[in-house]
Amino acid sequence: MSYKSILLNVDIDGPIGPITRIAIDLAKRSKARLIGFCAADAPLPVTMAPEGAAIAAEVWQQLKDDIQKRFKDIHAEFDGLVAGLVATEWRNMLDNPNHALVVTSRIADLIITGTAQGASTGDSYRTVDPGTLALRAGRPLLIASSGVEHAPTGRIVVAWKDTREARRAVADAVPLMAMADDVIVVTVDSQPDAGTRASLNDVVAFLAGHGIEARTEVLKADDESDKLIDFLSSAKADLIVSGAYGHSRIREWVLGGVTRSLLDDTQLCRFMSS
Repeated sequence: MSYKSILLNVDIDGPIGPITRIAIDLAKRSKARLIGFCAADAPLPVTMAPEGAAIAAEVWQQLKDDIQKRFKDIHAEFDGLVAGLVATEWRNMLDNPNHALVVTSRIADLIITGTAQGASTGDSYRTVDPGTLALRAGRPLLIASSGVEHAPTGRIVVAWKDTREARRAVADAVPLMAMADDVIVVTVDSQPDAGTRASLNDVVAFLAGHGIEARTEVLKADDESDKLIDFLSSAKADLIVSGAYGHSRIREWVLGGVTRSLLDDTQLCRFMSS
Protein backbone atom coordinates (compact mmCIF):
# COMPACT_ATOMS: atom_id res chain seq x y z
CA MET A 1 0.00 0.00 0.00
CA SER A 2 1.46 3.36 -1.03
CA TYR A 3 0.58 6.68 -2.57
CA LYS A 4 1.00 6.56 -6.35
CA SER A 5 -0.14 10.10 -7.14
CA ILE A 6 0.43 13.13 -4.93
CA LEU A 7 -1.30 16.44 -5.61
CA LEU A 8 0.72 19.42 -4.37
CA ASN A 9 -1.19 22.67 -3.99
CA VAL A 10 1.11 25.71 -4.04
CA ASP A 11 0.12 29.21 -3.02
CA ILE A 12 0.13 31.70 -5.89
CA ASP A 13 1.76 34.26 -3.58
CA GLY A 14 4.52 31.84 -2.53
CA PRO A 15 7.05 30.91 -1.42
CA ILE A 16 6.74 27.42 -2.89
CA GLY A 17 10.18 26.02 -2.09
CA PRO A 18 9.66 24.41 1.36
CA ILE A 19 6.35 22.70 0.60
CA THR A 20 7.57 21.53 -2.81
CA ARG A 21 10.59 19.90 -1.17
CA ILE A 22 8.28 18.05 1.24
CA ALA A 23 6.26 16.77 -1.71
CA ILE A 24 9.38 15.76 -3.65
CA ASP A 25 10.73 13.86 -0.63
CA LEU A 26 7.46 11.98 -0.15
CA ALA A 27 7.05 11.30 -3.88
CA LYS A 28 10.58 9.86 -4.09
CA ARG A 29 10.04 7.60 -1.11
CA SER A 30 6.64 6.49 -2.42
CA LYS A 31 7.74 6.22 -6.07
CA ALA A 32 4.75 8.44 -6.80
CA ARG A 33 3.88 10.87 -9.55
CA LEU A 34 3.91 14.46 -8.28
CA ILE A 35 1.24 16.79 -9.67
CA GLY A 36 1.99 20.45 -9.07
CA PHE A 37 -1.11 22.62 -8.88
CA CYS A 38 -1.96 26.28 -8.43
CA ALA A 39 -5.29 28.09 -8.63
CA ALA A 40 -6.44 31.67 -8.14
CA ASP A 41 -9.26 33.87 -9.31
CA ALA A 42 -9.79 37.58 -9.83
CA PRO A 43 -12.74 39.35 -8.21
CA LEU A 44 -14.87 41.41 -10.54
CA PRO A 45 -14.33 45.09 -9.65
CA VAL A 46 -17.47 46.77 -8.33
CA THR A 47 -18.58 50.01 -9.93
CA MET A 48 -21.78 51.95 -9.44
CA ALA A 49 -21.41 54.36 -12.36
CA PRO A 50 -22.35 53.15 -15.90
CA GLU A 51 -19.30 54.86 -17.37
CA GLY A 52 -17.10 52.83 -15.02
CA ALA A 53 -18.08 49.47 -16.54
CA ALA A 54 -15.45 49.65 -19.30
CA ILE A 55 -12.72 50.56 -16.82
CA ALA A 56 -13.81 47.77 -14.46
CA ALA A 57 -13.68 45.24 -17.31
CA GLU A 58 -10.18 46.42 -18.22
CA VAL A 59 -9.00 46.14 -14.63
CA TRP A 60 -10.54 42.68 -14.33
CA GLN A 61 -8.76 41.48 -17.44
CA GLN A 62 -5.46 42.86 -16.15
CA LEU A 63 -5.92 40.99 -12.88
CA LYS A 64 -6.53 37.76 -14.78
CA ASP A 65 -3.52 38.37 -17.02
CA ASP A 66 -1.35 38.91 -13.94
CA ILE A 67 -2.54 35.58 -12.50
CA GLN A 68 -1.74 33.74 -15.75
CA LYS A 69 1.75 35.27 -15.76
CA ARG A 70 2.24 34.20 -12.16
CA PHE A 71 1.15 30.66 -13.08
CA LYS A 72 3.95 30.52 -15.67
CA ASP A 73 6.53 31.77 -13.18
CA ILE A 74 5.47 29.26 -10.50
CA HIS A 75 5.44 26.42 -13.01
CA ALA A 76 9.03 27.26 -13.99
CA GLU A 77 10.05 27.41 -10.32
CA PHE A 78 8.35 24.08 -9.64
CA ASP A 79 10.18 22.43 -12.54
CA GLY A 80 13.47 23.86 -11.29
CA LEU A 81 12.93 22.47 -7.80
CA VAL A 82 11.94 19.02 -9.04
CA ALA A 83 14.84 18.90 -11.52
CA GLY A 84 13.88 15.44 -12.76
CA LEU A 85 13.96 13.82 -9.31
CA VAL A 86 10.43 12.42 -9.71
CA ALA A 87 7.83 12.09 -12.44
CA THR A 88 5.72 15.23 -12.53
CA GLU A 89 2.77 16.96 -14.09
CA TRP A 90 1.68 20.60 -13.80
CA ARG A 91 -1.84 22.02 -13.67
CA ASN A 92 -3.22 25.49 -12.99
CA MET A 93 -6.74 26.90 -13.00
CA LEU A 94 -8.14 30.42 -13.10
CA ASP A 95 -10.91 29.59 -10.65
CA ASN A 96 -11.81 29.63 -6.98
CA PRO A 97 -8.91 27.78 -5.28
CA ASN A 98 -11.15 25.60 -3.09
CA HIS A 99 -13.39 24.51 -5.95
CA ALA A 100 -10.48 23.98 -8.33
CA LEU A 101 -8.50 21.84 -5.89
CA VAL A 102 -11.54 19.75 -4.92
CA VAL A 103 -12.22 19.02 -8.60
CA THR A 104 -8.58 18.16 -9.28
CA SER A 105 -8.30 15.92 -6.21
CA ARG A 106 -9.96 13.08 -8.12
CA ILE A 107 -6.58 12.38 -9.77
CA ALA A 108 -4.66 11.94 -6.51
CA ASP A 109 -4.18 9.57 -3.58
CA LEU A 110 -3.03 12.40 -1.32
CA ILE A 111 -3.24 16.20 -1.28
CA ILE A 112 -0.44 18.32 0.20
CA THR A 113 -1.07 21.96 1.01
CA GLY A 114 -0.04 24.63 3.48
CA THR A 115 -1.85 27.13 5.71
CA ALA A 116 0.27 30.11 6.62
CA GLN A 117 -2.60 31.67 8.58
CA GLY A 118 -4.04 28.52 10.13
CA ALA A 119 -7.82 28.21 10.04
CA SER A 120 -8.13 31.86 8.99
CA THR A 121 -6.82 31.49 5.47
CA GLY A 122 -7.26 35.05 4.24
CA ASP A 123 -8.02 35.88 0.61
CA SER A 124 -10.46 33.25 -0.68
CA TYR A 125 -9.59 34.24 -4.27
CA ARG A 126 -5.93 33.26 -3.78
CA THR A 127 -5.70 30.69 -0.96
CA VAL A 128 -7.39 27.42 -0.08
CA ASP A 129 -9.29 26.68 3.10
CA PRO A 130 -8.02 23.36 4.52
CA GLY A 131 -11.20 22.79 6.48
CA THR A 132 -13.23 22.96 3.29
CA LEU A 133 -10.79 20.60 1.56
CA ALA A 134 -10.94 18.07 4.38
CA LEU A 135 -14.72 17.95 4.09
CA ARG A 136 -15.12 18.11 0.31
CA ALA A 137 -12.10 16.60 -1.43
CA GLY A 138 -12.72 12.96 -0.58
CA ARG A 139 -8.96 12.49 -0.25
CA PRO A 140 -6.59 12.62 2.73
CA LEU A 141 -4.97 15.97 3.31
CA LEU A 142 -1.41 16.62 4.51
CA ILE A 143 -1.20 20.20 5.79
CA ALA A 144 2.44 21.22 6.05
CA SER A 145 3.74 23.54 8.74
CA SER A 146 5.90 26.49 7.84
CA GLY A 147 9.64 25.86 7.71
CA VAL A 148 9.50 22.07 7.25
CA GLU A 149 11.18 20.81 4.06
CA HIS A 150 11.12 17.01 4.49
CA ALA A 151 8.32 14.48 4.76
CA PRO A 152 7.23 14.52 8.45
CA THR A 153 7.84 10.84 9.17
CA GLY A 154 9.97 10.94 12.32
CA ARG A 155 7.45 10.71 15.14
CA ILE A 156 3.81 10.37 14.10
CA VAL A 157 1.02 10.75 16.66
CA VAL A 158 -2.46 9.41 15.92
CA ALA A 159 -5.19 11.39 17.70
CA TRP A 160 -7.56 8.48 18.20
CA LYS A 161 -11.28 8.65 18.85
CA ASP A 162 -13.51 5.80 17.79
CA THR A 163 -15.28 7.69 15.01
CA ARG A 164 -15.69 7.14 11.29
CA GLU A 165 -13.39 10.09 10.54
CA ALA A 166 -10.57 8.82 12.77
CA ARG A 167 -10.82 5.28 11.37
CA ARG A 168 -10.59 6.70 7.86
CA ALA A 169 -7.58 8.83 8.80
CA VAL A 170 -5.68 5.88 10.29
CA ALA A 171 -6.22 3.80 7.15
CA ASP A 172 -5.30 6.68 4.83
CA ALA A 173 -2.11 7.43 6.76
CA VAL A 174 -0.74 3.87 6.68
CA PRO A 175 1.84 4.66 3.93
CA LEU A 176 3.22 7.54 6.00
CA MET A 177 3.26 5.58 9.25
CA ALA A 178 5.09 2.75 7.49
CA MET A 179 7.95 5.24 6.95
CA ALA A 180 7.91 6.56 10.54
CA ASP A 181 10.56 6.07 13.20
CA ASP A 182 7.97 6.11 15.98
CA VAL A 183 4.15 5.89 16.03
CA ILE A 184 2.06 6.78 19.08
CA VAL A 185 -1.70 6.23 19.22
CA VAL A 186 -3.12 8.61 21.82
CA THR A 187 -6.63 9.17 23.08
CA VAL A 188 -8.03 11.78 25.45
CA ASP A 189 -10.88 10.63 27.67
CA SER A 190 -12.42 12.17 30.78
CA GLN A 191 -13.25 8.69 32.12
CA PRO A 192 -11.03 6.08 30.44
CA ASP A 193 -12.22 2.51 30.91
CA ALA A 194 -11.71 -0.98 29.51
CA GLY A 195 -13.47 0.03 26.31
CA THR A 196 -10.98 2.85 25.83
CA ARG A 197 -8.06 0.43 26.09
CA ALA A 198 -9.74 -2.14 23.81
CA SER A 199 -10.25 0.54 21.17
CA LEU A 200 -6.57 1.52 21.26
CA ASN A 201 -5.46 -2.11 21.14
CA ASP A 202 -7.51 -2.67 18.00
CA VAL A 203 -5.80 0.28 16.29
CA VAL A 204 -2.39 -1.08 17.27
CA ALA A 205 -3.37 -4.52 15.91
CA PHE A 206 -4.58 -2.96 12.66
CA LEU A 207 -1.27 -1.14 12.22
CA ALA A 208 0.71 -4.26 13.11
CA GLY A 209 -1.03 -6.02 10.24
CA HIS A 210 0.64 -3.45 7.98
CA GLY A 211 4.04 -3.97 9.57
CA ILE A 212 3.81 -0.83 11.73
CA GLU A 213 4.78 -1.01 15.39
CA ALA A 214 2.88 1.48 17.52
CA ARG A 215 2.60 2.31 21.20
CA THR A 216 -0.33 3.87 23.05
CA GLU A 217 -1.05 6.70 25.47
CA VAL A 218 -4.27 7.38 27.39
CA LEU A 219 -4.66 10.96 28.58
CA LYS A 220 -7.29 11.65 31.22
CA ALA A 221 -8.75 15.12 30.78
CA ASP A 222 -12.01 16.96 30.17
CA ASP A 223 -10.57 19.42 27.64
CA GLU A 224 -9.61 17.24 24.70
CA SER A 225 -8.10 19.98 22.51
CA ASP A 226 -5.79 21.54 25.11
CA LYS A 227 -4.61 18.18 26.45
CA LEU A 228 -3.86 16.90 22.95
CA ILE A 229 -1.95 20.03 21.89
CA ASP A 230 0.11 19.87 25.11
CA PHE A 231 0.91 16.21 24.46
CA LEU A 232 1.97 16.89 20.86
CA SER A 233 4.36 19.55 22.07
CA SER A 234 5.89 17.41 24.83
CA ALA A 235 6.18 14.40 22.51
CA LYS A 236 7.87 16.53 19.83
CA ALA A 237 5.52 15.12 17.19
CA ASP A 238 6.47 15.60 13.55
CA LEU A 239 2.96 14.80 12.32
CA ILE A 240 -0.49 14.46 13.86
CA VAL A 241 -3.00 12.12 12.20
CA SER A 242 -6.64 12.84 12.93
CA GLY A 243 -10.16 12.67 11.62
CA ALA A 244 -11.64 16.01 10.56
CA TYR A 245 -14.81 17.45 12.11
CA GLY A 246 -16.31 14.69 14.19
CA HIS A 247 -18.83 17.38 15.18
CA SER A 248 -20.39 19.76 12.68
CA ARG A 249 -18.05 22.37 11.30
CA ILE A 250 -20.32 25.19 12.50
CA ARG A 251 -20.22 23.84 16.05
CA GLU A 252 -16.41 23.67 15.94
CA TRP A 253 -16.14 27.27 14.74
CA VAL A 254 -18.52 28.53 17.42
CA LEU A 255 -17.53 26.37 20.38
CA GLY A 256 -14.09 25.16 19.37
CA GLY A 257 -12.92 21.60 18.85
CA VAL A 258 -9.94 19.41 18.03
CA THR A 259 -10.06 20.03 14.27
CA ARG A 260 -10.21 23.80 14.72
CA SER A 261 -7.35 23.71 17.25
CA LEU A 262 -5.16 21.63 14.93
CA LEU A 263 -5.88 23.83 11.92
CA ASP A 264 -4.98 26.91 13.95
CA ASP A 265 -1.62 25.45 15.04
CA THR A 266 0.62 26.31 12.07
CA GLN A 267 3.68 24.84 13.78
CA LEU A 268 2.30 21.33 13.28
CA CYS A 269 2.21 19.13 10.23
CA ARG A 270 -1.33 17.71 10.15
CA PHE A 271 -2.83 14.75 8.29
CA MET A 272 -6.62 14.76 8.10
CA SER A 273 -9.38 12.66 6.58
CA SER A 274 -13.13 12.85 6.91
